[in-house]
Amino acid sequence: MNPLFIVVACAVLASLVALHWYVWRRLVRDTTRPGSLVRRVATVLVVLGPVLFVGAFATGRSGLPFVVKQIVAWPGYLWGAVFLYLLLALLAGELVRPLLLRMRAPGERGREAGGAEPAEPAESAESAESAEPSAPADTTGTRTSPADEPAGTGSPTGTATGGCAVAEPATATAPSAPAPPAPPAGTLPPGDPDPKPRPTPSRRLFVSRIVGGTAAAVALGTVGAGTYGVLRGPRLKHVTVPLAKLPRAAHGYRIAVVSDVHLGPILGRGHTQRIVDTINSAQPDLVAVVGDLVDGSVAELGHAAEPLAQLRARDGSYFVTGNHEYFSGAAEWVDHVRELGLRPLENARVEKAGFDLAGVNDVAGESYGQGPDFVRALGDRDRGRASVLLAHQPIVIDEAVEHGVDLQLSGHTHGGQLWPGNLIAGLANPTVEGLERYGDTQLYVSRGAGAWGPPVRVGAPSDITIVQLAAKRS
Repeated sequence: MNPLFIVVACAVLASLVALHWYVWRRLVRDTTRPGSLVRRVATVLVVLGPVLFVGAFATGRSGLPFVVKQIVAWPGYLWGAVFLYLLLALLAGELVRPLLLRMRAPGERGREAGGAEPAEPAESAESAESAEPSAPADTTGTRTSPADEPAGTGSPTGTATGGCAVAEPATATAPSAPAPPAPPAGTLPPGDPDPKPRPTPSRRLFVSRIVGGTAAAVALGTVGAGTYGVLRGPRLKHVTVPLAKLPRAAHGYRIAVVSDVHLGPILGRGHTQRIVDTINSAQPDLVAVVGDLVDGSVAELGHAAEPLAQLRARDGSYFVTGNHEYFSGAAEWVDHVRELGLRPLENARVEKAGFDLAGVNDVAGESYGQGPDFVRALGDRDRGRASVLLAHQPIVIDEAVEHGVDLQLSGHTHGGQLWPGNLIAGLANPTVEGLERYGDTQLYVSRGAGAWGPPVRVGAPSDITIVQLAAKRS
């Protein structure tokens, strides 16, 4: 095995453990009592979550029964999303924690003015120190005991003489002064150079529960809303793209672009049906499925893809491979989608009224001898005609520009899927979502209709885009 891979894997594992320890510390240890049932249950969840998360990825491409993959995928992937937003929320909480610790409620300000500090709650007992009362001392710093008194002494201030008590002059010792009252808990004694009050254990517990509870509510609410958005299905998005070479006769031509459906252990036949119904409701002229349709074999997911046979468009439906098809048996899926009525474009081109439609294999196919071939797809075409290219990944835009493509339609990025994933996606892709121009070529990137890994989207809602072509010349 590659030593570099081992080093990277160990670094990732160590980071995962460290981050989970931080979340456990802030969310569990700092907010619960030692040995309590709540702490034990929460600790088990924090330990089990990452195990299921890693297991979901590990079983996804294994030979285990599909039902096992489904059982592991739901809790494992959802924990990944919840953990991400727990971590972000707790880190944001570190900014407000010092401010909350310095704040004083009205009752606390009164106690600082001379009142007594109430007893600490049971939760903070672990941090309270016990103190034992000391025996009183005289002004000379020595202790007295009955053994130190002269024999026959009946009182500390008199001696016996012939049976009569004779008072001794009060010159022995002066009464000791009462000890000054202890300063209220959470404050410093007089003369301490630091004037800022220190938070009591009860105050720290209160602030930890406020920050931890808020972080948990934010994370669960964010993931819940993001999950609903995915399971509800993608929404239609409309984009108009002017093409200089498009003839007037083709003005208004509508292409339904759908990418990154990611059928798998979580998203199944029902998700496909929602996508098909949404596309058909828009009545497009052509449907373009631009890769990453599945995460699994035809044997596992062929049934889930069957609603694609219901797609309706005047000029038909077309398909190009994405990187996940090559992880799932690309050749079998190309044959299967053909049986469902979609036409695969494997480095091929077809002529439509007013423009050329071309498609190239995904770059992941290079490892299987089936990579993109732009010369085969575009090399001998008439460059006087407008051209539309279907290519899963935006990174091939340079080749598209070189071959005079007018519009490239892509997916792959998911728009980042989970904020701030868009920042990471932007490092690896020229465009993360939307329409941009590169020289004479325009690139449109769809956010996708499904989700990979966690069935959650935050800041990047799923979509099916209706791209309407517009002619610039009359």
